[in-house]
Amino acid sequence: MNTISPPELIIPESNLDRDCTTLSRHVLQSLKSFSPDAYDLSAIMSRIALAGKLISRRLSRAGLMEDVLGFTGETNIQGESVKKMDTYANEVFISVFKQSGLVCRLASEEMDKPYYIPENCPIGRYTLLYDPIDGSSNVDINLNVGSIFAIRQQEGEDLDGEATDLLQNGSKQIAAGYILYGPATVLVYTMGNGVHSFFLDPSLGEFILAQENIKIPDHGSVYSVNEGNFWQWNDSFRNYTRYVHRQEGYTGRYSGALVGDIHRILMQGGVFLYPGTTEQPEGKLRLLYETAPLAFIIEQAGGKASDGINPILDIIPSKIHYRTPAILGSKNEVELVESFIEK
Repeated sequence: MNTISPPELIIPESNLDRDCTTLSRHVLQSLKSFSPDAYDLSAIMSRIALAGKLISRRLSRAGLMEDVLGFTGETNIQGESVKKMDTYANEVFISVFKQSGLVCRLASEEMDKPYYIPENCPIGRYTLLYDPIDGSSNVDINLNVGSIFAIRQQEGEDLDGEATDLLQNGSKQIAAGYILYGPATVLVYTMGNGVHSFFLDPSLGEFILAQENIKIPDHGSVYSVNEGNFWQWNDSFRNYTRYVHRQEGYTGRYSGALVGDIHRILMQGGVFLYPGTTEQPEGKLRLLYETAPLAFIIEQAGGKASDGINPILDIIPSKIHYRTPAILGSKNEVELVESFIEK
């Protein structure tokens, strides 16, 4: 009796290598170093990934668990109503860095002042700045949300606990990234050597490399802005919006979740805008937790990030919760918006 041998399974070496490239391995390879600092940053990124996994799991089960959805009844330092997922995600980031020996301070938009981990401070000279859940109003209706993070080196002793060394421009960021919680959980990061994306593989429990050296197109058809604020903007932004309404080929896409909107722009091109308003001329977005980390990513991908007048990465905040308008995206599209402001 003749038997037919099964065809030989051939796995291309490039696919095998990519499938084996975890986030922590990629960080070490990107830094091209096995120094203690490189291992520290790899370990910090692994802890951030762990926070992302825990938050992703919680979000996937949110509708099946009690006390996950809805508001806590409290307001944060920004004067915003706090969602239960905001509180949970903020506590997750704190818990994964306790006793890690890696991070001395955590600063979040959900906390008035930085959270110190004294037992880490003698050796952990890093600070994690983060927005634990951005777009939390989308949680209750099962739409995309995300986390944003940046890593900075602690400078000085910070004896008064005010973290004034954080009041520097975006060039002081060692790394920045975001985690997008959607149909898949995606982590995007940069350490100043390109922008790289990873997908969470639930079967492995690991973030696996998906794409290296992402480049944002110089032009994109998407403009992403909350046009519900149209009459609260100044004439420059209103005139820009009227312009794209009259041009063929532009498409408005706005979800109310910053990470989701930025990820679309990063991958497909276009521009994201969050102008100031008559009531909040400084805008709504926080520099240290949102616009500076995202600007770092966008510029590393070949795009541009501006507040309309200055590059976002050049802005020096006067306080931890400093706000700024934001124009982020494809180089040509950001410059188009700026041209209306110049006029």
